[in-house]
Amino acid sequence: MKNTGNSMKGISRRKFLGSTAAAAALAMVPISYGSANAAPATAQGAASTKPNSKFGGVQIGAITYSWRSMPGGLENVIRYCKEAGISSIELMSGDLEDYLGAPKNPMAGMFGAPPAAQRPAGAPAAGAPPAAGAPPAGAPPAGARPAGAQGGRQPLTPEQEAARTKYNQDLKDWRVGLNMTKVAAAKKLFDDAGIGVHIVKFSPARWSDEEIDYAFKAAKAMGAKGVCDEISEEAVKKLGPIAEKHGMYAIFHNHMQFATEGFSYDPFLAVSPAVMMNFDAGHFFGSTGIHPNTIIEKYHNRLFSVHMKDKTGPKTDPANQNQVWGQGEVPIADILLLIKKNKWPLYCDIELEYDVKPWSNPVKEVRTCVQYARNILM
Repeated sequence: MKNTGNSMKGISRRKFLGSTAAAAALAMVPISYGSANAAPATAQGAASTKPNSKFGGVQIGAITYSWRSMPGGLENVIRYCKEAGISSIELMSGDLEDYLGAPKNPMAGMFGAPPAAQRPAGAPAAGAPPAAGAPPAGAPPAGARPAGAQGGRQPLTPEQEAARTKYNQDLKDWRVGLNMTKVAAAKKLFDDAGIGVHIVKFSPARWSDEEIDYAFKAAKAMGAKGVCDEISEEAVKKLGPIAEKHGMYAIFHNHMQFATEGFSYDPFLAVSPAVMMNFDAGHFFGSTGIHPNTIIEKYHNRLFSVHMKDKTGPKTDPANQNQVWGQGEVPIADILLLIKKNKWPLYCDIELEYDVKPWSNPVKEVRTCVQYARNILM
Protein backbone atom coordinates (compact mmCIF):
# COMPACT_ATOMS: atom_id res chain seq x y z
CA MET A 1 0.00 0.00 0.00
CA LYS A 2 1.07 3.59 -0.43
CA ASN A 3 2.95 5.43 2.31
CA THR A 4 0.54 7.02 4.79
CA GLY A 5 3.12 9.38 6.23
CA ASN A 6 3.39 7.34 9.40
CA SER A 7 6.74 8.38 10.83
CA MET A 8 5.97 7.15 14.34
CA LYS A 9 4.30 3.80 13.75
CA GLY A 10 5.07 2.85 17.31
CA ILE A 11 6.62 -0.11 18.98
CA SER A 12 6.09 -3.64 17.81
CA ARG A 13 4.06 -5.95 20.03
CA ARG A 14 7.07 -8.25 20.41
CA LYS A 15 9.30 -5.39 21.60
CA PHE A 16 6.57 -4.14 23.92
CA LEU A 17 5.84 -7.50 25.49
CA GLY A 18 9.54 -8.18 25.84
CA SER A 19 10.12 -5.21 28.11
CA THR A 20 10.41 -5.94 31.82
CA ALA A 21 8.05 -3.12 32.80
CA ALA A 22 5.33 -4.25 30.44
CA ALA A 23 5.65 -7.86 31.46
CA ALA A 24 5.30 -6.88 35.10
CA ALA A 25 2.25 -4.76 34.32
CA LEU A 26 0.56 -7.58 32.48
CA ALA A 27 1.17 -9.98 35.32
CA MET A 28 -0.27 -7.71 38.01
CA VAL A 29 -3.72 -9.26 38.24
CA PRO A 30 -4.71 -12.91 37.93
CA ILE A 31 -7.71 -13.44 35.66
CA SER A 32 -10.00 -16.42 35.82
CA TYR A 33 -13.44 -16.68 34.27
CA GLY A 34 -16.13 -19.28 34.07
CA SER A 35 -18.61 -19.90 31.32
CA ALA A 36 -21.10 -17.37 29.99
CA ASN A 37 -23.65 -18.93 32.32
CA ALA A 38 -21.55 -18.45 35.44
CA ALA A 39 -22.86 -16.30 38.25
CA PRO A 40 -21.73 -12.67 37.86
CA ALA A 41 -18.68 -11.69 39.82
CA THR A 42 -18.97 -8.81 42.27
CA ALA A 43 -16.96 -5.63 41.99
CA GLN A 44 -15.63 -6.30 45.49
CA GLY A 45 -14.02 -9.48 44.21
CA ALA A 46 -11.96 -7.62 41.64
CA ALA A 47 -8.76 -5.69 42.20
CA SER A 48 -9.11 -3.43 45.22
CA THR A 49 -7.34 -0.37 43.80
CA LYS A 50 -9.10 2.04 41.48
CA PRO A 51 -7.85 1.95 37.88
CA ASN A 52 -6.32 4.96 36.14
CA SER A 53 -5.92 4.77 32.37
CA LYS A 54 -5.21 8.45 31.70
CA PHE A 55 -1.65 8.67 30.40
CA GLY A 56 0.12 11.89 29.45
CA GLY A 57 -3.21 13.69 29.58
CA VAL A 58 -4.88 11.25 27.15
CA GLN A 59 -7.82 9.21 28.46
CA ILE A 60 -7.58 5.62 27.29
CA GLY A 61 -10.81 3.68 27.72
CA ALA A 62 -12.75 0.88 26.09
CA ILE A 63 -16.13 0.19 24.62
CA THR A 64 -17.61 -2.67 26.61
CA TYR A 65 -18.51 -4.36 23.32
CA SER A 66 -14.89 -5.54 23.56
CA TRP A 67 -16.07 -8.07 26.19
CA ARG A 68 -19.13 -9.28 24.28
CA SER A 69 -18.02 -12.92 24.50
CA MET A 70 -17.60 -12.76 28.29
CA PRO A 71 -20.28 -13.21 30.97
CA GLY A 72 -22.41 -10.08 31.09
CA GLY A 73 -23.73 -7.85 33.85
CA LEU A 74 -22.60 -4.50 35.29
CA GLU A 75 -20.70 -6.19 38.09
CA ASN A 76 -18.68 -8.15 35.56
CA VAL A 77 -18.12 -5.06 33.42
CA ILE A 78 -16.64 -3.35 36.48
CA ARG A 79 -14.49 -6.39 37.16
CA TYR A 80 -13.20 -6.41 33.59
CA CYS A 81 -12.40 -2.69 33.78
CA LYS A 82 -10.43 -3.15 36.97
CA GLU A 83 -8.49 -6.12 35.68
CA ALA A 84 -7.76 -4.42 32.35
CA GLY A 85 -6.82 -1.16 34.11
CA ILE A 86 -9.61 0.84 32.43
CA SER A 87 -10.99 3.94 34.18
CA SER A 88 -13.47 5.21 31.56
CA ILE A 89 -15.85 3.38 29.24
CA GLU A 90 -18.37 3.56 26.46
CA LEU A 91 -21.05 1.37 28.01
CA MET A 92 -23.21 -0.86 25.85
CA SER A 93 -26.75 -0.33 27.10
CA GLY A 94 -27.70 -4.01 27.29
CA ASP A 95 -25.83 -4.59 30.53
CA LEU A 96 -27.25 -1.39 32.01
CA GLU A 97 -30.86 -2.18 31.12
CA ASP A 98 -30.48 -5.74 32.36
CA TYR A 99 -29.25 -4.41 35.73
CA LEU A 100 -32.14 -1.94 35.85
CA GLY A 101 -34.67 -4.75 35.42
CA ALA A 102 -35.70 -4.55 31.76
CA PRO A 103 -38.21 -7.18 30.60
CA LYS A 104 -36.56 -10.34 29.32
CA ASN A 105 -36.70 -10.89 25.59
CA PRO A 106 -38.68 -14.09 24.86
CA MET A 107 -37.20 -14.16 21.36
CA ALA A 108 -33.57 -14.23 22.56
CA GLY A 109 -31.57 -16.91 20.80
CA MET A 110 -34.32 -17.66 18.30
CA PHE A 111 -32.36 -16.23 15.39
CA GLY A 112 -28.98 -17.61 16.27
CA ALA A 113 -27.62 -14.97 18.64
CA PRO A 114 -25.11 -16.54 21.06
CA PRO A 115 -25.98 -16.37 24.78
CA ALA A 116 -23.48 -13.59 25.47
CA ALA A 117 -25.28 -11.38 22.97
CA GLN A 118 -28.78 -12.00 24.32
CA ARG A 119 -29.12 -8.63 26.03
CA PRO A 120 -31.50 -5.71 25.55
CA ALA A 121 -31.00 -3.07 22.86
CA GLY A 122 -27.51 -1.71 22.46
CA ALA A 123 -25.76 -5.08 22.68
CA PRO A 124 -25.14 -6.41 19.17
CA ALA A 125 -24.53 -10.07 18.49
CA ALA A 126 -20.86 -11.02 18.50
CA GLY A 127 -19.10 -10.27 15.26
CA ALA A 128 -20.63 -7.01 14.06
CA PRO A 129 -22.38 -3.93 15.40
CA PRO A 130 -26.08 -3.61 14.55
CA ALA A 131 -27.55 -1.19 12.10
CA ALA A 132 -28.61 2.14 13.52
CA GLY A 133 -31.32 1.66 16.11
CA ALA A 134 -31.36 -2.10 15.76
CA PRO A 135 -33.88 -3.80 18.05
CA PRO A 136 -32.87 -6.14 20.88
CA ALA A 137 -30.92 -9.19 19.75
CA GLY A 138 -33.35 -11.75 18.40
CA ALA A 139 -36.30 -9.34 18.23
CA PRO A 140 -36.89 -7.87 14.76
CA PRO A 141 -38.82 -4.59 14.45
CA ALA A 142 -42.58 -4.88 14.65
CA GLY A 143 -44.07 -5.88 11.32
CA ALA A 144 -40.82 -7.30 9.95
CA ARG A 145 -39.85 -10.85 9.23
CA PRO A 146 -36.57 -12.16 10.61
CA ALA A 147 -33.61 -11.03 8.53
CA GLY A 148 -32.67 -14.60 7.72
CA ALA A 149 -36.09 -15.65 6.45
CA GLN A 150 -34.78 -15.63 2.88
CA GLY A 151 -31.92 -17.86 3.97
CA GLY A 152 -34.09 -20.76 5.07
CA ARG A 153 -35.44 -19.56 8.42
CA GLN A 154 -39.11 -20.01 8.99
CA PRO A 155 -41.46 -17.01 9.36
CA LEU A 156 -42.69 -16.31 12.85
CA THR A 157 -45.74 -18.19 13.98
CA PRO A 158 -48.75 -16.14 15.11
CA GLU A 159 -47.82 -16.96 18.70
CA GLN A 160 -44.26 -15.73 18.16
CA GLU A 161 -45.53 -12.58 16.46
CA ALA A 162 -47.77 -11.93 19.45
CA ALA A 163 -44.91 -12.56 21.89
CA ARG A 164 -42.66 -10.16 20.02
CA THR A 165 -45.30 -7.45 19.88
CA LYS A 166 -45.99 -7.80 23.59
CA TYR A 167 -42.28 -7.68 24.41
CA ASN A 168 -41.76 -4.53 22.35
CA GLN A 169 -44.65 -2.82 24.15
CA ASP A 170 -43.56 -4.07 27.58
CA LEU A 171 -40.03 -2.79 26.95
CA LYS A 172 -41.29 0.61 25.82
CA ASP A 173 -43.56 0.90 28.87
CA TRP A 174 -40.71 -0.11 31.16
CA ARG A 175 -38.34 2.46 29.66
CA VAL A 176 -40.80 5.33 29.74
CA GLY A 177 -41.81 4.56 33.33
CA LEU A 178 -38.34 3.90 34.76
CA ASN A 179 -37.49 5.71 37.99
CA MET A 180 -34.07 7.34 37.52
CA THR A 181 -33.14 6.58 41.14
CA LYS A 182 -32.44 3.05 39.86
CA VAL A 183 -29.95 4.50 37.38
CA ALA A 184 -28.31 6.43 40.22
CA ALA A 185 -27.70 3.11 41.97
CA ALA A 186 -26.01 1.77 38.84
CA LYS A 187 -23.84 4.88 38.61
CA LYS A 188 -22.76 4.42 42.22
CA LEU A 189 -21.33 1.00 41.35
CA PHE A 190 -19.03 2.63 38.82
CA ASP A 191 -18.25 5.64 41.01
CA ASP A 192 -17.22 3.38 43.88
CA ALA A 193 -14.94 1.47 41.52
CA GLY A 194 -13.35 4.64 40.12
CA ILE A 195 -14.71 4.09 36.61
CA GLY A 196 -16.38 6.82 34.54
CA VAL A 197 -19.05 6.24 31.89
CA HIS A 198 -18.60 8.85 29.16
CA ILE A 199 -21.02 7.34 26.59
CA VAL A 200 -23.96 4.97 26.78
CA LYS A 201 -24.55 3.23 23.45
CA PHE A 202 -28.32 2.86 23.30
CA SER A 203 -28.56 3.08 19.47
CA PRO A 204 -32.07 4.55 19.88
CA ALA A 205 -32.67 6.34 16.54
CA ARG A 206 -35.59 4.07 15.58
CA TRP A 207 -37.22 4.16 18.99
CA SER A 208 -40.24 6.29 19.88
CA ASP A 209 -39.54 9.86 21.01
CA GLU A 210 -40.51 8.89 24.57
CA GLU A 211 -37.95 6.10 24.59
CA ILE A 212 -35.27 8.38 23.13
CA ASP A 213 -35.97 10.84 25.95
CA TYR A 214 -35.48 7.95 28.37
CA ALA A 215 -32.13 7.08 26.73
CA PHE A 216 -30.76 10.59 27.20
CA LYS A 217 -32.11 10.85 30.75
CA ALA A 218 -30.58 7.50 31.69
CA ALA A 219 -27.24 8.36 30.08
CA LYS A 220 -27.14 11.67 31.94
CA ALA A 221 -27.98 9.91 35.20
CA MET A 222 -25.02 7.59 34.55
CA GLY A 223 -22.74 10.62 34.27
CA ALA A 224 -22.31 10.20 30.52
CA LYS A 225 -22.09 13.18 28.19
CA GLY A 226 -23.93 11.58 25.32
CA VAL A 227 -25.72 8.69 23.66
CA CYS A 228 -24.14 6.85 20.75
CA ASP A 229 -25.66 5.40 17.58
CA GLU A 230 -24.44 4.36 14.14
CA ILE A 231 -24.16 7.24 11.70
CA SER A 232 -26.91 7.76 9.14
CA GLU A 233 -28.87 10.75 7.91
CA GLU A 234 -32.01 9.44 9.60
CA ALA A 235 -30.28 8.88 12.95
CA VAL A 236 -28.55 12.27 12.99
CA LYS A 237 -31.70 14.22 12.11
CA LYS A 238 -33.69 12.33 14.75
CA LEU A 239 -31.26 12.36 17.64
CA GLY A 240 -29.45 15.67 17.18
CA PRO A 241 -32.32 17.98 18.20
CA ILE A 242 -33.38 15.69 21.06
CA ALA A 243 -29.82 15.63 22.41
CA GLU A 244 -29.73 19.42 22.24
CA LYS A 245 -32.98 19.59 24.24
CA HIS A 246 -31.41 17.45 26.98
CA GLY A 247 -28.13 19.37 27.04
CA MET A 248 -26.36 16.20 25.87
CA TYR A 249 -24.50 14.99 22.78
CA ALA A 250 -25.76 12.67 20.09
CA ILE A 251 -22.58 10.80 19.14
CA PHE A 252 -22.25 8.85 15.89
CA HIS A 253 -19.94 5.98 15.02
CA ASN A 254 -18.61 5.30 11.53
CA HIS A 255 -17.70 2.09 9.80
CA MET A 256 -16.45 2.24 6.21
CA GLN A 257 -18.52 5.23 5.02
CA PHE A 258 -15.40 7.30 4.28
CA ALA A 259 -14.51 4.86 1.51
CA THR A 260 -17.63 6.05 -0.33
CA GLU A 261 -16.85 8.89 -2.72
CA GLY A 262 -18.14 12.21 -1.46
CA PHE A 263 -18.79 11.14 2.13
CA SER A 264 -18.21 13.93 4.63
CA TYR A 265 -19.03 14.72 8.23
CA ASP A 266 -20.07 18.25 7.28
CA PRO A 267 -23.77 17.70 6.45
CA PHE A 268 -24.26 15.75 9.68
CA LEU A 269 -22.52 18.33 11.84
CA ALA A 270 -24.69 21.08 10.35
CA VAL A 271 -27.84 19.47 11.80
CA SER A 272 -27.17 20.52 15.39
CA PRO A 273 -24.29 21.66 17.61
CA ALA A 274 -25.20 18.66 19.78
CA VAL A 275 -24.06 16.28 17.02
CA MET A 276 -20.61 14.85 17.75
CA MET A 277 -18.64 12.01 16.25
CA ASN A 278 -17.19 8.78 17.60
CA PHE A 279 -14.45 8.50 14.97
CA ASP A 280 -13.42 4.90 14.35
CA ALA A 281 -9.83 5.36 13.26
CA GLY A 282 -9.43 1.65 12.50
CA HIS A 283 -12.42 1.39 10.19
CA PHE A 284 -11.35 4.65 8.51
CA PHE A 285 -7.80 3.53 7.83
CA GLY A 286 -8.70 -0.05 6.94
CA SER A 287 -11.16 1.06 4.27
CA THR A 288 -9.35 4.12 2.87
CA GLY A 289 -5.63 3.78 3.63
CA ILE A 290 -5.62 7.47 4.58
CA HIS A 291 -3.92 8.59 7.77
CA PRO A 292 -6.60 9.03 10.49
CA ASN A 293 -4.94 12.21 11.68
CA THR A 294 -6.29 13.99 8.59
CA ILE A 295 -9.80 13.61 10.08
CA ILE A 296 -8.77 14.16 13.69
CA GLU A 297 -6.95 17.41 12.89
CA LYS A 298 -9.82 18.75 10.78
CA TYR A 299 -12.69 17.81 13.09
CA HIS A 300 -11.11 17.58 16.54
CA ASN A 301 -13.59 20.06 18.00
CA ARG A 302 -16.53 17.94 16.78
CA LEU A 303 -15.09 14.57 17.73
CA PHE A 304 -16.08 13.23 21.13
CA SER A 305 -14.15 9.97 21.07
CA VAL A 306 -11.89 7.84 18.90
CA HIS A 307 -12.22 4.08 18.55
CA MET A 308 -8.75 2.55 18.58
CA LYS A 309 -7.91 -0.70 16.82
CA ASP A 310 -5.22 -2.08 14.53
CA LYS A 311 -5.95 -3.24 10.98
CA THR A 312 -4.39 -3.87 7.62
CA GLY A 313 -4.95 -1.28 4.93
CA PRO A 314 -7.14 -1.59 1.82
CA LYS A 315 -4.22 -2.57 -0.45
CA THR A 316 -2.76 -5.21 1.84
CA ASP A 317 -3.57 -8.89 1.44
CA PRO A 318 -5.73 -9.61 3.38
CA ALA A 319 -7.24 -6.13 3.20
CA ASN A 320 -8.95 -4.26 6.03
CA GLN A 321 -8.50 -7.07 8.53
CA ASN A 322 -8.39 -6.68 12.30
CA GLN A 323 -4.97 -7.31 13.80
CA VAL A 324 -3.35 -7.63 17.19
CA TRP A 325 -2.06 -4.19 18.16
CA GLY A 326 1.39 -3.66 16.64
CA GLN A 327 0.87 -6.24 13.90
CA GLY A 328 -1.34 -4.11 11.65
CA GLU A 329 -0.79 -0.83 9.81
CA VAL A 330 -2.94 1.68 11.71
CA PRO A 331 -0.61 4.48 12.96
CA ILE A 332 -1.71 4.13 16.57
CA ALA A 333 1.27 6.05 17.94
CA ASP A 334 0.71 8.97 15.57
CA ILE A 335 -2.93 9.25 16.66
CA LEU A 336 -2.21 9.17 20.39
CA LEU A 337 0.75 11.53 20.19
CA LEU A 338 -1.20 14.06 18.12
CA ILE A 339 -3.96 14.13 20.72
CA LYS A 340 -1.41 14.38 23.52
CA LYS A 341 0.53 17.19 21.82
CA ASN A 342 -2.59 19.30 21.28
CA LYS A 343 -4.20 18.41 24.62
CA TRP A 344 -7.47 17.67 22.87
CA PRO A 345 -10.06 16.24 25.31
CA LEU A 346 -10.83 13.19 23.20
CA TYR A 347 -11.64 9.81 24.72
CA CYS A 348 -9.56 7.11 23.05
CA ASP A 349 -11.50 3.86 23.41
CA ILE A 350 -10.15 0.41 22.68
CA GLU A 351 -12.55 -1.61 20.56
CA LEU A 352 -11.29 -5.19 20.62
CA GLU A 353 -12.29 -6.91 17.39
CA TYR A 354 -9.38 -9.15 16.46
CA ASP A 355 -9.62 -12.90 17.10
CA VAL A 356 -8.54 -13.82 20.61
CA LYS A 357 -6.40 -16.95 20.89
CA PRO A 358 -7.61 -19.84 23.06
CA TRP A 359 -4.88 -19.25 25.63
CA SER A 360 -6.01 -15.65 26.22
CA ASN A 361 -9.32 -13.82 26.69
CA PRO A 362 -10.70 -10.36 25.81
CA VAL A 363 -9.93 -8.86 29.22
CA LYS A 364 -6.26 -9.85 28.98
CA GLU A 365 -6.10 -8.49 25.43
CA VAL A 366 -7.66 -5.16 26.40
CA ARG A 367 -5.16 -4.93 29.25
CA THR A 368 -2.34 -5.47 26.74
CA CYS A 369 -3.77 -2.69 24.55
CA VAL A 370 -3.90 -0.36 27.57
CA GLN A 371 -0.26 -1.02 28.31
CA TYR A 372 0.62 -0.58 24.64
CA ALA A 373 -1.00 2.88 24.66
CA ARG A 374 0.63 3.76 27.98
CA ASN A 375 4.05 2.89 26.61
CA ILE A 376 3.49 5.36 23.76
CA LEU A 377 2.15 8.18 25.91
CA MET A 378 4.38 8.02 28.99
